[in-house]
Order: sequence, then C-alpha cells, then structure tokens
Amino acid sequence: MNYETEVRIAAQSIPGVTFTIARASFGRRMELLRRLRDVAAKAECLASGDSREKLEAALLTSEIDEVYLRWGLVRIEGLELDGEPATPERLIEAGPEDLCREALAAIKREFGLSEEERKN
Repeated sequence: MNYETEVRIAAQSIPGVTFTIARASFGRRMELLRRLRDVAAKAECLASGDSREKLEAALLTSEIDEVYLRWGLVRIEGLELDGEPATPERLIEAGPEDLCREALAAIKREFGLSEEERKN
C-alpha cells in the first residue's frame, strides 16, 4: 500500500487551477491544535462581547483561517499572480479570495471538522 500524504484538488472557483493540501496525520494534527489552542479560546470569549470585542473575534477567526491555510495548503498549479506562479503565501496575501476559501474548506474537511465546528 502506498499512502499519499497530500491530496490534489481541482478548483471549482477557477477552472484549470489545482491546489494540493496536506493530509492530516497524528503529528500534523497535534501541531495544528497547538497553534490554534489559545487563539480559538480567545475568539470564542470575545464573540459574545460588545461590538468592539466582536470585531476582535472576527479578526481572530480570520487569523485562525490563515493558520489552517498555512498549515495545509502545499501548492497551487495553473495560477499566476502578477505574472509569477502562485504560491500558498502569495495566494493568502494577494490571490483570489474565492480560491482561498475553497482551499480552506478542503483543509478543514481533511482535518475532519464537522459543519458546526467549521463555522467557528
């Protein structure tokens, strides 16, 4: 048996583009949970506060999404950004938001989060 540690996915948001995500393993899952532990707890507390705290919670939620993307997005093929081949870092910084969201959803599915957990 050959276990592939990555999954290649054809983008739905941009035809001709594929992205590759890392599969969750025991070690990678622990690494991600360590990165998210404190930020996720803080975001949850702030979400029930006043408007300023809710704004801060929204920012933290976006930062959590960025951690997922940096953790799980391995490569992008078929896309250039400003004439250069897209990289995960450049996609996060300057790429199409729809593609970022699509990759993020795939990473969260791979991580095994339920629909309710993915909303948070």
